[in-house]
Amino acid sequence: MHSATAAVADVVRRITPLDELERQHVDTTLDWLASTDDIFRRAKPATPPRHLVAYAVLVDPAARAVLLGRHRLAGLWLPTGGHVDPGEHPLDAARREAAEEIGVEARFDVVGPDPLFLTVTTTVGSDAHEDVSLWYVIRGDRARGHALDPREFDGEHWWDVAGFDLPDTDPHFARFRAKLDTALRAAAS
Repeated sequence: MHSATAAVADVVRRITPLDELERQHVDTTLDWLASTDDIFRRAKPATPPRHLVAYAVLVDPAARAVLLGRHRLAGLWLPTGGHVDPGEHPLDAARREAAEEIGVEARFDVVGPDPLFLTVTTTVGSDAHEDVSLWYVIRGDRARGHALDPREFDGEHWWDVAGFDLPDTDPHFARFRAKLDTALRAAAS
């Protein structure tokens, strides 16, 4: 196993699954990482057809809110993030994406420096492929009014962590929100 792939496998092993589906996604990801070193997108949109993504989910823990943007390409309400570059550690990708798409220096002190959540998702559109997404939580401030990169997003909105349904988002967002809610409650106690 290549050192970059081994580093990603170490990160994945530290994720405590929320439910059986996340456990399946973790197992699928670990099997994939053991079978190939070709885990980074080399050519848009889908080469290789499964590759790593790092979400940098901006969360205001005091307001119990998460910032999502209306992604121009996907047409969905999504957290910031993007493809992990070849040889890049996913944590560094989350840092880079936070700087590029929100203009902030990522602080991973809400739930820690490991991703809170992992998903394997087939993307929408004619160039569908599988994203293995590591969901990192970064600290935000709802009162500050973070603005998302207008080249990537057509508007942004803060959503309460609890108590909303959003149909046009990542298919796993409701599960992420439930896991985040539990993590925020644990951090507050």
